[in-house]
Amino acid sequence: MIYSTGSHTKFYHRFHVVWTTKYRYKVMRGEMRERIREIIIQTCQELGVHIETGVLSTDHVHMFISVPPQIALSKVMMRIKGRSSYKIQREFPELRKRYWGQRFWARGFFSTTSGNVTDAVILQYLELHSKREPTGVSR
Repeated sequence: MIYSTGSHTKFYHRFHVVWTTKYRYKVMRGEMRERIREIIIQTCQELGVHIETGVLSTDHVHMFISVPPQIALSKVMMRIKGRSSYKIQREFPELRKRYWGQRFWARGFFSTTSGNVTDAVILQYLELHSKREPTGVSR
């Protein structure tokens, strides 16, 4: 286990977070998918959040992140989802037909720490998840 350090702290805060598009529409494809990836990476860098790994599916996002102790996970998610929703809807005006309420992401998110499930299990799950071919069947 490798600890991260701040100016006066050592910490190991790893979170597995998942959130979905509103109505679980499968819209994250091609250029939009790459742009969402860029926005999330940029936002995490600004906050000092380290992305261990992440997977963008067509209708949801999985990330395994390390969050500094001075930032609440809810604030990190608020910033990621808010900024990406705002920018994506401005850059891709065709989304207005589908997301007329100016909300790209569904409310809320799922999170768990890696203490309940080992890091290896989460990393293995994300690796297998990214290799699966989309079946077109909703869960």
